[in-house]
Amino acid sequence: MLDSDRRNARSTEEVAHGIRCRVFEHSIRNNGGYLSQACSAAEQLAWLYNEELNLGAPTLPMIPKPFAGVPSATNPDYHTGAGYNGPAEPQFDRLFIAPAHYALVAYATLIEVGRMAPEGLEMFNQDGSSVEMIGAEHSPGMEVHNGTLGIGFSTAAGLAWGRRRRGDTGRTWVYMSDGEVQEGQTWEAIAAASHHGIDSLHAIMDVNRQQCDGAMDSVMEVGDIAEKITAFGGVAVWVDGHDLDAMRAAVRTPHPGKPLIILANTSPFRGMPALEARFPRLHYVRFKSEKERADMNRDIAASLGVPPVTY
Repeated sequence: MLDSDRRNARSTEEVAHGIRCRVFEHSIRNNGGYLSQACSAAEQLAWLYNEELNLGAPTLPMIPKPFAGVPSATNPDYHTGAGYNGPAEPQFDRLFIAPAHYALVAYATLIEVGRMAPEGLEMFNQDGSSVEMIGAEHSPGMEVHNGTLGIGFSTAAGLAWGRRRRGDTGRTWVYMSDGEVQEGQTWEAIAAASHHGIDSLHAIMDVNRQQCDGAMDSVMEVGDIAEKITAFGGVAVWVDGHDLDAMRAAVRTPHPGKPLIILANTSPFRGMPALEARFPRLHYVRFKSEKERADMNRDIAASLGVPPVTY
């Protein structure tokens, strides 16, 4: 099914539910996974891909190719994973997934909107696969390797500036996590984008208040994120990150000459309440025993309204 057909066939709510189900099934079968990121991010990524982004048809195979090696003059087969978001033509939007550890959720999203085949997820974290556990520039839906270093907004700002100079009409989007505001480069990029009047730059930030080492505030308190964004020259809008209508309204916020950053307040156990007992140690969920795995399988399946996973 083509992406345009799937948009007409499925609601964004259905896509978000499908994202959570795919990540849940994968994590149970593989005895661990990025479950909390699916809980917090599903509505945001579903909204972006199923409604908001203006993307062309995918230019890469539905079943991802193996890793073709790093770019070089002697490697004509090299390509980034951006082709799953369509061609980089002037009229289309571009998207950067800044937190590379959201890769599993991003792949599930591509499948749910018909841009990648389900078989692609079976290649996740396999030797020789381009479907990396931590998304790299050759991974489906990825264009650069952003890692966890807070460089995603900078990358997007630079591209948006270049696209404006070239006369492109498409927007540049970045999907972020709140841990990135602990990095100075993020604030420099906001200030630079404002200084250069780059209002084709949009971001949505998953504010789930957790990171690899625990709760955000236990690692580094960041204060009022919206107030800081405003001080650095951006336009910030708080929304409930699970409320699609709120995101639909937020993206229409006027922001002439400034980047727009939607702050999506989310829960890292939305749809999977059994995970709450582990908060804030939810960055990567690996089951401590076969009993816990079976209990989580039963409880999360019940919450999602699907059968327990057979493994």
